Amino acid sequence: MKKLNKLKYSTFAMLASAVFSMNSCDIDVIPQDRYAEELIWADPSTIELYINGMYSEFKSFQFGQFPGMGYDNSMDALADIMKFTSNTPGNGTVNILISNSNQFSPASVGLNYWGTAYNRIRRLNEFISGLYAKSQVAEEERAKYEAEARFVRAYTYHWLAKIHGSVVILKDLEEYENKDKARSSEEELYDFMIEDLKYAAENLPKTHIRGRATKGAANALLSRVALYAGSIAKYDLNQFNQDPLTGITASKANSYSTLAADAAQAVVALANEGIYALDPNFASIFTNKNTKEAILPVDFVSPTLTHQHDLYYAPPRDALGNTQVFGVPTAELVDEFEMNDGTKFNWSNPEHAANPYANREPRFYGTVIHNGMTWKGRVMNTTIADAVEGFVQFGVQGDPKRTVTGYYTRKFLDPNNTTFVVNRSTQSWIELRYAEVILNLAEAKAQLGDFTASMAAINQLRQNRGGLQPVNYNTNATAMVAIEHERKVELAFEGHRFWDLRRWRKAHLVLNDVRMTGHKITPEGSSYKYESVEVDNANRSFSTRLYYLPIPERDVQVNLELTQIQGW
Repeated sequence: MKKLNKLKYSTFAMLASAVFSMNSCDIDVIPQDRYAEELIWADPSTIELYINGMYSEFKSFQFGQFPGMGYDNSMDALADIMKFTSNTPGNGTVNILISNSNQFSPASVGLNYWGTAYNRIRRLNEFISGLYAKSQVAEEERAKYEAEARFVRAYTYHWLAKIHGSVVILKDLEEYENKDKARSSEEELYDFMIEDLKYAAENLPKTHIRGRATKGAANALLSRVALYAGSIAKYDLNQFNQDPLTGITASKANSYSTLAADAAQAVVALANEGIYALDPNFASIFTNKNTKEAILPVDFVSPTLTHQHDLYYAPPRDALGNTQVFGVPTAELVDEFEMNDGTKFNWSNPEHAANPYANREPRFYGTVIHNGMTWKGRVMNTTIADAVEGFVQFGVQGDPKRTVTGYYTRKFLDPNNTTFVVNRSTQSWIELRYAEVILNLAEAKAQLGDFTASMAAINQLRQNRGGLQPVNYNTNATAMVAIEHERKVELAFEGHRFWDLRRWRKAHLVLNDVRMTGHKITPEGSSYKYESVEVDNANRSFSTRLYYLPIPERDVQVNLELTQIQGW
């Protein structure tokens, strides 16, 4: 065919998720199911669809899953608060990874987000370029769109930073002229994300379309990112990797902590205006679409946009024995929850041991389903006596689809959804939550030595969660014990625990050469016998080199300037 003209266009898929594919190619005519690039930028509605599609990146990590691993809560199953029930490849891949750190390699990364992330970054950079080169939107509107794009870009880069530390920074389309690009330092990467988020916070509105970035969302993410940078500067000290591009200058720890605290305070200021608030009903936060704790929710609407979290994690009788029960809470998490007066739970206390699930703090009942709990009109029996929902020793069955710890998850489950097998689920995933911001503030202030401000933040949260007694500390060490406890129970199953242990450089102490436990419950007349049992059939393995995971081998091979993370 003789080419009459060449029209370079970017494909625009008209899908429910409004996700764009921006791969350029040459054609003779404009396909009828796509927009020419000039038409995209000429129509404000298509610009809206374009940027809205970029938010699909947040679905990649919904309910604590990791791209490619395919399961909700997979990141917490890499840590100490959740146990995946299967020991077969696929459903039990997480158990394979945690039992042998040699499963991670450049050929089989284990946590591979590289290609997906850089595809998203390319499309975001194309969007920002097009805003200035081709669109006719007003300057203020253009700045808002750029702020949204840079917000999503920072989020994407933060995942790469958490996994690898040092990666390639691509700021604009000019960076793509040479396909071979070297890694930037970890410090440069965090500074780049911080620059993006500062711009986003300055140019985004206080309120926006639900699920889209706002000034509060940008500052919330900034507090998270800066907190990570400060943690790495303080705790890494190049102890675990000699790569010249990993690690952050120790002397900058306080400056990053200050930035994290300031960003969190900016969100608190918005809460003082009534935009955000801690929700007094902890259990309902995760099914209440009107909760003011949600800073950046990812919403679902039946029947077009749904998920299957209830099918994956609800107790078996919620669906006539047909739920998957991919993962269940560990005893290490269950025992962390306090009594309702704020004292520590202790199996050595006869009163506690006799009735371990009575008089616990509200977060316990909103996070864990336990034996004797009323759930969907029935009393749960997780003892060995119940063949459908009761305890089964891990490893006895390949895919038991029931608890191997004596517990089921409660957080995120919809207690009113009884048709999820057919109709699936629609409760929101909350990517950024106000409680996390309060915890970020408490940690940042503690790292700066301002223990009064740190305790005020933690105690505000504890007061809201059932009036738990205030904590007191006056050293960094005691502050971090309290902060780690609060993050472990408050943010359980929200995908933070594994990454917290890594940024504090504690993962090799908590997750290596240990086995997690559950509670085997046996009826004894009118009472029960509670027995601590191991739920891992091999010691867990976390070597210190896992603080910086390898770049996929293929990507190193095709980029002549890209070197592998040292140690891999």
